[in-house]
Amino acid sequence: MTIRLPDAQGRLRRYEPRAEPPAIVPGTPFTSRTVFSAAHVVADPYADVSPDSPAAVDWDATLAFRRHLWAHGLGVAEAMDTAQRGMGLDWAAAAELIRRSAAEAKAAGGRIACGAGTDQLAAGTLAGIRAAYEEQLAVVEESGAQAILMASRALACAATGPEDYLEVYGHLLRQSAEPVILHWLGPMFDPALEGYWGSAGLDAATDTFLQVVAAHPDKVDGVKISLLDARREIDLRRRLPRGVRCYTGDDFHYPELIAGDDSGFSHALLGIFDPLGPLAAQAVRILDTGDTAGFRELLDPTVELSRHLFQAPTRHYKTGVVFLAWLAGHQSHFTMVGGLQSARSLPHLTRAYELADGLGLFPDPGLAEERMKTLLSLYGVDQ
Repeated sequence: MTIRLPDAQGRLRRYEPRAEPPAIVPGTPFTSRTVFSAAHVVADPYADVSPDSPAAVDWDATLAFRRHLWAHGLGVAEAMDTAQRGMGLDWAAAAELIRRSAAEAKAAGGRIACGAGTDQLAAGTLAGIRAAYEEQLAVVEESGAQAILMASRALACAATGPEDYLEVYGHLLRQSAEPVILHWLGPMFDPALEGYWGSAGLDAATDTFLQVVAAHPDKVDGVKISLLDARREIDLRRRLPRGVRCYTGDDFHYPELIAGDDSGFSHALLGIFDPLGPLAAQAVRILDTGDTAGFRELLDPTVELSRHLFQAPTRHYKTGVVFLAWLAGHQSHFTMVGGLQSARSLPHLTRAYELADGLGLFPDPGLAEERMKTLLSLYGVDQ
């Protein structure tokens, strides 16, 4: 079987899909790294909503995907930017997602950490921002999940300098029930976060970020760095207090960062581990044996796909993630909350299909081919 795929100039070429997927089965828990997949949400395709409506979620399919990740030993990072926080998923739906997923994690014996932010606010005073964080932190903690303190658009807007970040985060860390993960999300993922930590320069911002951690090391399980800058992440993780983990959020350089060097390594909390879940889990189990070369041999070839999905504008990587979930059979449709299935072009999606198929990410390559042909026909590409 072959499929005709278009390039960016509209030229068609024949592609022969993989006939059989590689054999990847669930295995033992990881021993050398803590690994989270930031998971997407599945929209309800039958809901009569507009892009401005509250999110309509297919809860059964959304929770089934989390069980898929847990079955392969991955933790789930819930209600993060991969789940379209601030890009279609409103706080009311996010709170419901946190409660449902935390209950499902308890039943499945899976690890879960959930994002707490301030997205119920468009803007506000520092006092209002603290209150918004507290409301969301309470929802996460009451669910029994670990909390991830997400970067706040409202704080980025209201803060006048580093001291405001030190005050707000210090306030939250002092009252958190358990150690949290601090999330530094770069402006390539969300332009509204430009100048986070009170400085336009990353060196000064890093100093402020580390000052927050150093003041409360007993309340910080780890930090999640999403700057797409491997050298900065390595430098930062070397400066962390003993016992505070670095979770890479670098979807461009994750194999080398997880593998580590003589001075240490990064754990992982990655959106790309949504489509890569089973393969990433297999790679980490190889790393658990001490076989760094085998880990890199399996995971390095996935970087081309990841860089493709996360190319600028990076914030729209979610479209490719959901697209691959549809092709892989994890959901019955290619629909997203907020209508963001339209955020990437046909040539972009076509290349994502080709790269994912080459990696063997589809449990049923025939189903993926059939669905890809269906999408192509909607764009007027005859086979």
